Amino acid sequence: AFISGTTVGGMDTTEQHYRDWQNNKNLEYINIHDTGATTDKIAHFIGNFAFTTTISTACSSALNSIITGALMILSGKCDKALVGGTESLSLFHLNGFNSLMILDKKRCRPFDATRAGLNLGEGAAFVVMQKNPTDALSYVAGYGNRCDAFHQTASSENGDGAFLAMSDALSMAGLRPEDIGYVNAHGTGTPDNDISESRAIRRLFKDTVPPVSSTKAFTGHTTSASGSIEAVICILAIRHGFLPANLGWKNLIEGGIRPTNGKKGVALKYAMCNSFGFGGNDSSIILSGDEFGLQYADGDFAVETLADEKVCDVESFGQLKEYVSPMESRRMGKLMKAAILSAFKALKISGTECPDAIITGTSHGMQETGNRFLDDIIANGEELLSPTLFMQSTHNTIGSSIAIRTGCHGYNITYSQGDDSLGWALKDAREKIRSGRARTVLVGCYDESSEGVDARTLILGRK
Repeated sequence: AFISGTTVGGMDTTEQHYRDWQNNKNLEYINIHDTGATTDKIAHFIGNFAFTTTISTACSSALNSIITGALMILSGKCDKALVGGTESLSLFHLNGFNSLMILDKKRCRPFDATRAGLNLGEGAAFVVMQKNPTDALSYVAGYGNRCDAFHQTASSENGDGAFLAMSDALSMAGLRPEDIGYVNAHGTGTPDNDISESRAIRRLFKDTVPPVSSTKAFTGHTTSASGSIEAVICILAIRHGFLPANLGWKNLIEGGIRPTNGKKGVALKYAMCNSFGFGGNDSSIILSGDEFGLQYADGDFAVETLADEKVCDVESFGQLKEYVSPMESRRMGKLMKAAILSAFKALKISGTECPDAIITGTSHGMQETGNRFLDDIIANGEELLSPTLFMQSTHNTIGSSIAIRTGCHGYNITYSQGDDSLGWALKDAREKIRSGRARTVLVGCYDESSEGVDARTLILGRK
């Protein structure tokens, strides 16, 4: 399998030809706009994959790709997986982060009391995962994927999603907090993230907080690629016996963690890697230096027969007022309105208030919103851009918005692989139920075109 995480996709090319497309010129370049198309091009270049898919959960995309690869191997769907993520710098997300006023013009200082924001970076990292490796660099001991269900860009005060993701990773690995020798924190250098993550780490480790650092002062925040890049850093730390330094730190945050300045000659057995994305898509994995035996399942990735499967199509936006206030509705694009209406109608039909997991499939995500933000950049340059448009432009905006409205802190992921997006979402949902990790899953398929929107939501559950 080839599983790649990205949010920007071919946006750097989109920006070069966006005005041309509006005049029906250079239309061939639009074929590499969406995330699934860029993944397909990488897969075609390398060749010979049985499965190809794209995870798009903002800044946790690459780490969720690793988790998805582990899931496929553990469930018997494949023996090997190439997993990770890639992201290029674009005017779109540079100006988007600037509109949120969380960019630091100086070097970022994660976990420092004077931190003022993040530095953007770009890059890619991929690893090969195998079922029975003969010469492994590291082993996946456990992982967790949870939703903060709090805000589209801000973290909750006590880092609920981060705490739950790290807790799940520990539980799956069968480890105690004191077993972890190093935490590679998400550590963006923004005022909100660093105090929230500090509190989540303290909640989990209490008096046994291990050495912690953010390596984003080395790389910049590579957004969707950051999870796999930092997982590779953790593997190198385990292999070569060192603690990565937290560059730029001088001043302790009140109630925050004191990060490590780095250390050589360390026997590191278990390292935890955190990756948190917009919408509260929070993930954590634990890597081991010694062979670690996770249990493999018998049978296929998906089951064919499930109880309580419901399909709900959108008929009228007039019904949206039952779930969304008029003020909120005015700030939403058509696809978001259709998705929320479809989701809540499906939940109502099934008698479910809050699902255990929310899994989304979308080919192009919030395309209308993204186009409006590009129009905004053309009209205004880097000034007076709408942060609301940027916040609502990521593919996982839909699934995370539904999680926020339902209070669902469970598993939350978005597949963006063209026409196969819904198929991947359904496979994942059925596996969650088959394995007993969820009883009820909300599965959504949301897309838009020049002619309108398509929003379908299904409830999968086991009685």
